[in-house]
Amino acid sequence: MYKISEFSKITNLTVKTLRYYDEQNILKPSYRAENAYRYYDDNDFERAKVVILLRNLDFSISEIRDIIANCDSHDDLSYYLSEKQEMIAEQISKGKELINKIDLYLQPKKMEVSSMNYKIELKEFNALTVTAIRFKGKYSNVGKYIGMIYQEAKGKTSGEPFCCYYDDDFREEADIELCVPTKGMAAGKKTASKQLPKIRAICTMHIGTYETLNLAYKAVLDYAKEHSLKSILPSREIYHKGPGLVFKGNPNKYVTEIVIPIEQEG
Repeated sequence: MYKISEFSKITNLTVKTLRYYDEQNILKPSYRAENAYRYYDDNDFERAKVVILLRNLDFSISEIRDIIANCDSHDDLSYYLSEKQEMIAEQISKGKELINKIDLYLQPKKMEVSSMNYKIELKEFNALTVTAIRFKGKYSNVGKYIGMIYQEAKGKTSGEPFCCYYDDDFREEADIELCVPTKGMAAGKKTASKQLPKIRAICTMHIGTYETLNLAYKAVLDYAKEHSLKSILPSREIYHKGPGLVFKGNPNKYVTEIVIPIEQEG
């Protein structure tokens, strides 16, 4: 058995740290004397090596506590390390996205795109047959379904994909219907075939990343208010040019048409 001072020396953990780990149920001594002195054994030493490893790999106290409470072998530890690796990879991915967003406001040329002048048009769209998937989720989830539609439409597609949005506000979990025009009905196991009605709508073209689409919506809604036009649902985003099924391409050259239907007069 090792006294806490001895255990500190063989683990390179300070006495203060050992007491803290004891309080946090991370590294409790195997024996505690009547005088409250802590004594550690070889099993504690093995556990300490795991704690030190996890600390050096930047695991949080709560993460270390969870692993120590449930890890019985080196095989178990490998699963936790793999999970942490995936979490770090996801953080890196989110960090890169954030860097790209910041970059948008640092480069003058990209700022010019965000302040583009939008040409507003009133257009009529004929009734349209589409293959569609309706789901509730994040706006960024659209890309997960586009390949499925093209696969189930089986060569009957005849136009550019678009989304119908059934909410009149921005939501974390939006009601979205992804559509692709088709020649005739083309339903599949996970898709539906339907006909969208004829609509009259206020439209504008947005050139650039999806991150600044809100500016196009503002231009269209401002026009509607200025001309006393009442908008109705669902609105549409038609993707004239966007990411492919494999490569995303240059997001600054994406072309998206914003379509907001309005009530028919009379």
